[in-house]
Amino acid sequence: MDAIKMQGIVKCFGPVRANDGIDFTVKQQEIHCLLGENGTGKSTLMNILFGLYHPDEGEIFIHGKKAAIANPNDAYALGIGMVHQHFMLVNQLTVLENIIIGKEQGGLFLDPKKCEEKVSELINRFGFQIDLHEKVVNLSVGMRQRVEILKTLYRGADIIILDEPTAVLTPQEVEELFKILRQLKKDGKTIVFITHKLNETMSLSDRITVIRKGKVVFRCRTADTDEKELATQMVGRSVETVVAKKGTVSGEAVLELKNVRLQDKAQETVSLTVHAGEILGIAGVDGNGQQELEAMIVGNQKVKEGSILIHGTPVEKMSVKERKKLGLGYIPSDRHKNAMVSSFSIAENFLLGYQDNLEYCRHGFIRFDALRKDAGEQVEKFETRLAGLDQEIGQLSGGNQQKVIFGRETSHDPGFMLVAQPVRGLDIGAIEKVHKTLLELKEQGKAILLISAELSEVMNLSDRIAVLYEGEVSAQFANGEYTKEEIGLFMTGKRAGGAKG
Repeated sequence: MDAIKMQGIVKCFGPVRANDGIDFTVKQQEIHCLLGENGTGKSTLMNILFGLYHPDEGEIFIHGKKAAIANPNDAYALGIGMVHQHFMLVNQLTVLENIIIGKEQGGLFLDPKKCEEKVSELINRFGFQIDLHEKVVNLSVGMRQRVEILKTLYRGADIIILDEPTAVLTPQEVEELFKILRQLKKDGKTIVFITHKLNETMSLSDRITVIRKGKVVFRCRTADTDEKELATQMVGRSVETVVAKKGTVSGEAVLELKNVRLQDKAQETVSLTVHAGEILGIAGVDGNGQQELEAMIVGNQKVKEGSILIHGTPVEKMSVKERKKLGLGYIPSDRHKNAMVSSFSIAENFLLGYQDNLEYCRHGFIRFDALRKDAGEQVEKFETRLAGLDQEIGQLSGGNQQKVIFGRETSHDPGFMLVAQPVRGLDIGAIEKVHKTLLELKEQGKAILLISAELSEVMNLSDRIAVLYEGEVSAQFANGEYTKEEIGLFMTGKRAGGAKG
């Protein structure tokens, strides 16, 4: 029996036809991957199913009965829950309080014991392993996601929609999530998994629907396809895996870290050098000093011990603006916090960080013609899906937001690029474009520090690799000296002898 049947769904946002006559069916008790590039209408379709958007045309059937879903309360009444890409939790409340809020047990009077018993039963049944009395602010991203899933289960959801659930998870957290989802399926739940990651699709799903430019272009059982075919269906052309040609690095030192202490708990300081014409990749599980390294280099966190030099100039006392004038281009790991203003237009966001550049500002006046010309060239180069340069960047998908930021930061001829989690939330076509751009910059003689939680990305692009563990460098070596499995051991604390910066 079909758990979900959506027929002829049309949804327009102004001139943009986000969903163009989509038919989408999900069988009872299956994990169904809704696959597609950024901005193709996947989230829009599921937001319609959850009652956040209303379709312009089309019908919805849940368990064979026609459904009118005006809002999320209607969706929950039909047994539909949704875990959004950006979590909707109250940081200062406990896990239990976040789960039960708005759905408390006990009638007129709250019965905390009854609430806790119900949530504990869900935790034990599905193996969530979470402390109900811990405040959400203290939880990792993976644990916060578990709270969101528990919220949907507590509200009685039998159909669970997850929107890009692995975009901000570590590899270990992804595996834990998949275990939970498989257990949910075993328990009778139906799961829709929105993603653009092919390896996850092949590993997790029973069936797949591919959307391209607002239309369904491909449907199949997962067992009947492979990653190559899915990539072609997603992008509309064959997609290549970009791998750098490894060579001897002979350029001058562009970035130097000398005896920098990344974390107070670290026993050792960190020394790294990035040369002109090379990519130094930073591997490691998130939380082992990557964020501190990023923040100290760009100037968002004070260096308490050691020194950082860009082109031989000490920068510890310089502002972010002064460092950018030295030729720093910056792709942050948290684009919402450090790279964009959601309510600003795409053109206005293209100006951020470059307000003082003469090409954009003369005698206190912004040259919007030059700004719009450059922004237009970059969004076209990165094939960014948008309604126009005046559209608010917050209205774009996460991947398209990243494309705007990447275009801005690489268009100013940076001598050194600090690139943190550059493809987080990007689809396969955009990843290919970003990786090719990084290698082009390298060939132009730029120095690039690549921080990534994706080990395959680090191994494909880097000339040298440094592994961070608990704020220290556990290994530093030329790419190719160690296997993926050996690097994985360095990520868990094993030391490699004789590594030099």
